[in-house]
Parts: sequence; C-alpha cells; structure tokens
Amino acid sequence: MTPGPSPARTPSPAPRHEVAVLALPNTIAFELGLPHRLLESAVDADDRPRYRVRVATLDGGPVRTSAGFTVLPEHDVTLLEQAQTVVVPGVYGGPAMTDGTLPDGLAHALQAAAGHARMVSICTGAFVLAAAGLLDRRPATTHWMHAAAFRRLFPTVALDAGVLFVDDGDVLTSAGNAAGIDLLLHLVRRDHGSEVANRVARRNVVAPWREGGQSQFVERPLPESGDTGTAATRAWAAQRLSEPLTLADLAGNARMSVRTFTRRFREETGLSPLRWLAGQRLALARQLLESTDAPVDRVATEAGFGTPASLRQHLRASIGVAPGAYRRTFRGTAVTGASPAVGHIRTPRLVE
Repeated sequence: MTPGPSPARTPSPAPRHEVAVLALPNTIAFELGLPHRLLESAVDADDRPRYRVRVATLDGGPVRTSAGFTVLPEHDVTLLEQAQTVVVPGVYGGPAMTDGTLPDGLAHALQAAAGHARMVSICTGAFVLAAAGLLDRRPATTHWMHAAAFRRLFPTVALDAGVLFVDDGDVLTSAGNAAGIDLLLHLVRRDHGSEVANRVARRNVVAPWREGGQSQFVERPLPESGDTGTAATRAWAAQRLSEPLTLADLAGNARMSVRTFTRRFREETGLSPLRWLAGQRLALARQLLESTDAPVDRVATEAGFGTPASLRQHLRASIGVAPGAYRRTFRGTAVTGASPAVGHIRTPRLVE
C-alpha cells in the first residue's frame, strides 16, 4: 500500500526579539516602563509576542527611580550580552550628565553590546550612550532642555535638538518623554511593518505616526517660538515637499544668504540643506508606499522626486530596494509577522 502524503508541518514561530532595558540610579520612571508597555504589545497575526523585554541594573541590585519607588531587577548588566536591542531610558543627574563619564563596568558593557545589538536611548539616556563613546561623529538627539549641556560635554556628536528622534541605523536616540513612544513605535514599524505598529498604537491609545515623521530625522510639528535659526524654514519646507524647492528658495524663506543659511543649517542638523530635503522627501515616499495604493509615479510626484526613476534612485541608495519591492516587503512583514535579522537596519544614505 502506497503511503499517503505526510501532513504539512506547521512552521515554528520566529523567536522573540530580546530587549534589555538598563535601569540606572534615578532613572525616569515613565521612560523605564515604555519599552515593556509598547514592545510587549507587539504581536504577530497569531497573537504571538514579538519581543521579550527584561530590565537590568549595573550589579543586579535595586535602584531608586525619579518617581521615588525602587526597581527590583532580576538581572545585572550581563543581560546586555544576550540582547538584540538595548534601551537606555533617561536619567536625572549622574556622572554621564555632570562630567560625561561612566563607571568602567558600565562603559565596557555598553561598548561590548554595541558590537552585536541595536542601541537605543530615550531622553537623557543619550548622555549615557555618548559617555560610552557610541555617538561620536554620529547624529543624535536628546531633550531640548539639556541640549546645551550635551553639546558642551560631547562636541563630536552631531546633535539636533529640533527633532523627535534620530534613526542612524544601529543607534537610535529620541527626545524627551513622549518622543520615546514615537521611537519605539518606529522600531516596531521597522521590524514588523505598519500593521503591527498600528495595532500597538491602538492598544496603547496613542497616535501611530506623528505629522512630519521620517526614518532618520523626524521634525517636531511646530518650531520653537522665537527661533532665529533654520527650524521655521524646515517646517515650511516640510509642508511643500511636492514643490521643486531649491537651496535659494530655502535661504530666501529664512531671509539669509545661501552661504549663511547653509552654514547655520549644518550647525543645527549636521546635514546640508539638500541632503535634509532629500531625506524628508524619501520619508514621505516611504510613508505613501506603506499606507496607500497610489501608483509609483504619483508617489514620486507627491514626494517631490518628479519621476519614478528619481524615486527609485533615491530609495535604492537609501535602503537598497525599488519602490515596488519596498511596498511588498513592508506589507508582507506586517501580515506574516516575520522577524528581520537583528542589527541589519541599514543606515540611510541620501542622494544629493
């Protein structure tokens, strides 16, 4: 008797992504809880959790938070050795903020983790990453109230205090408090697509995407009042991405010469104006590819690239795929809940 076909084997679920949250003395309680609340809300189509979030302190002992209660962790800093993503919430005070240093054991643990894990900070957690040497010559952000102190302590970091978060590939930093929500939703979106991220946002009753957002630099909805730099012009340009803006247009809006505007822009963002503009357009194109069925030529027009060929060139240079493949991959990841390889989020390379 001929045996019948063997039953199809159910594929094993992808392993959960390991996240270590580092609780330092006087850690900001709200931010300490964000990774657990948001990332553990991320589930696949079969309601399986996609992340496992655990908390560690330097020596495994209790630490007191900014809210006055004490955290009793189950892990010490060696947990970072197993992590695929390390999150450093904000802190009030401590050596990283006062003199830009860290205890040797903590600095070594963070440097070692950066060799295999994605490093993330919320608010003043950027001081900790910078003190460990992980932000040298890289773009980053922190809470705007601490920007001046950050620049004094870490002059080699390209700090932009006018954004919600910065994604520089394997190192991501956010501004204060609620911007940590934006960054963590961004991580879910990058890892598992918009559908999963939107479910997380709905479950936590927060906006899935704030206006003006993009993968590398996300502008605040409103510029700081009284700002004499380029923030107002960036907000102005972000509302006109479909228009053929030139460097002269941007400088004219800021009422500066092209030379002065370019210098000020680089000082504030770490980017040239045209490189920043290309990044804004690319972010809008990616958002349209993710969330709409608009034809590629329409996406190219609305994002300001003019032609599908130009959009393809910029998208390939940034993340290595064509528009159609990006749309299929993003939606496919959202449906299947597949987990991408850790540490392979590509640093965007924008085309002038």
